[in-house]
Amino acid sequence: MTNDLAPSGSADAAQSSRAFAEDWQEWHRRHEEARADRHGFLAVAGLHWLTGEPQRFPGVPGTWHTGTKGPVVTLADDEEIVVDGRRVRERHEFGPIAERAGITVDIDGGVLEVARRGGYDILRPRRPDHPLRTHYRGTATHPPAERWVFQGRFVPFDRPRPTTVGAAVEGLQHVYDAPGRIEFSVDGLSLSLTAFNGATPGSLSVLFTDATSGVTTYGANRSLAVGAPDEQGRVILDFNRAVNLPCAYTDFATCPLPPTENRLPVAVEAGEKIPFERLAADLAARS
Repeated sequence: MTNDLAPSGSADAAQSSRAFAEDWQEWHRRHEEARADRHGFLAVAGLHWLTGEPQRFPGVPGTWHTGTKGPVVTLADDEEIVVDGRRVRERHEFGPIAERAGITVDIDGGVLEVARRGGYDILRPRRPDHPLRTHYRGTATHPPAERWVFQGRFVPFDRPRPTTVGAAVEGLQHVYDAPGRIEFSVDGLSLSLTAFNGATPGSLSVLFTDATSGVTTYGANRSLAVGAPDEQGRVILDFNRAVNLPCAYTDFATCPLPPTENRLPVAVEAGEKIPFERLAADLAARS
């Protein structure tokens, strides 16, 4: 027998839970679409490091080197690239590229990312037909749960604090200016995370690991975007939206690792899990 006279509060709570889950599902759908973009990170087909010695690379037109003038390419008679909509032949100087910046140029069959990471100039061809992209089956997640949404408090440093972190590439380092830390608690346990600047002005980003890392979630890192603090410094940490960085899928990534203090001692059973692609790669490496 059903209870047609259930308290309205129960109905409101159920409706709120459905709305929460639907909002998360729509967010993750958009996130997956962006990840699988035809020129997104799943399309990266190589990672090449430039030096002062001219070199050619598989699937990349031209001979490349770098120096005080930044990356330089010399193209053969039958080669060309397209820079800012302009066809380029013979030789092109890109000029110095800022750290974590890059230029995307058109090449036959895809695009080429010319970028700077960890103090080095790099090339990354991106091709829509790369198997990692065409065979991508989506990323498993923990079911969204409101218990993994916390209110935190942003505590700014007196001045941005240069923070050096490791990278997915051995021997590489990244340096970020950390504007402050986020304090919050999980089941009464006080925790904090060093925050970096986010993708939009005023927003924040945190890199972290936790007790699930290397077990059900990717071992090296996960990332969480955090909205701008309000006037009282309050922020919302929704760990259901913790996502994998590109290095979880491909070895052609130079992703930063979390600061040491961002290794949480709790099991954050929320957000994205270890990708199938990483599980398959690790299994192949052990066989």
